[in-house]
Amino acid sequence: MRAAAHTSSLSLTDLYKVNQIIVQAKEWKSALDEIARFIRPHFIFDNLVIYLVDPTSKHPETAYARAMGRGKRAEADVSWGETVAAQVCTTGQIKLIEPSEPISTDRLKRPFILGVPLSRENTILGTIVFVRFGSPPFTEEQIEFSHFLAGEVALLIDQHLHLDRLKELEAQHHIFRLQEDFMSTLSHEIRTPLGFIKGYTTTLLRPDTSWDAHTQREFLHIVDSETDRLQELIDDLLDSARLQSGRMIMDFQVVRLDAVINDVIMRTHLHHPEMIINLEIDQPLKLIEGDPVRLAQIIQNLLNNAAKYAPGSQVWVNIRNVEYGVQIEVIDHGPGIPPQYVPFIFDRFFRNPEQAPNVHGSGLG
Repeated sequence: MRAAAHTSSLSLTDLYKVNQIIVQAKEWKSALDEIARFIRPHFIFDNLVIYLVDPTSKHPETAYARAMGRGKRAEADVSWGETVAAQVCTTGQIKLIEPSEPISTDRLKRPFILGVPLSRENTILGTIVFVRFGSPPFTEEQIEFSHFLAGEVALLIDQHLHLDRLKELEAQHHIFRLQEDFMSTLSHEIRTPLGFIKGYTTTLLRPDTSWDAHTQREFLHIVDSETDRLQELIDDLLDSARLQSGRMIMDFQVVRLDAVINDVIMRTHLHHPEMIINLEIDQPLKLIEGDPVRLAQIIQNLLNNAAKYAPGSQVWVNIRNVEYGVQIEVIDHGPGIPPQYVPFIFDRFFRNPEQAPNVHGSGLG
């Protein structure tokens, strides 16, 4: 009579309800929350745990855990069935542990533990563990239901693991495609300055022709400019590789951002003397902590982008004190970025595929 007070059989309608939760699930952990709440009036448990086999260590690791009854206030001290989970993952068989000592007044010290394998296509994904403190023992009918539920949960988890792997593969494919596009663009852009450098130096070295000082200086200026462009491309590539590998070293220090900005604007005017840059800086400007070289590089890239995509447009650089630090705005009247591409602008090597083919670069990412 005591056991009956704790449980009642699940009907076919109840089993169908569980199946529908599985089928309609968008996220497996929230689906398990719903299933746990639904079945508990019929299938009493205090703790419910999902252990999944780690693909690297091959050991079961906790992927989901809920304390729903007795022992909820002492979650750190009660049983979660770790040993049972390991045994089930090893044998692939249902494991039932019942307390052998006499009934104690402390139910938390007398757990009934039921572990059922989560398997798909002869592969053990993990274990689902049910823990009851004190009573009642698990019945044959309940063990059969736990086996049914384990099959449904295994299907649910397997589907979502496949979806996660698919998303990872799609992300990797996206990165590989961006890398291929970048390498194609880079090889073209490297050939362009190399072609100028080779062409003008060969012309200057021709033994059958002499050039006046003005022409020589003009040619050398082009060689110098194209060498700078080549150096910029190589630096971008090296920085990208360092960031990707996590070897980018930052030199954080107190920075006067107005000094950094003024220096960047001065360098920009050397390469783009026609560019009109309007600068507004709050005074006194807050000091910030950062890497001055990388900050200058970011602002320089934004101004270079303005020169590329908005030639002839005035540029506004606004530096504002805000509550959390300093805010930098770089504004121009270029074509902008189509809304559908905004989420990708900081992806590695991403560039707007609709931009003019004669505008080169490696993207903001």
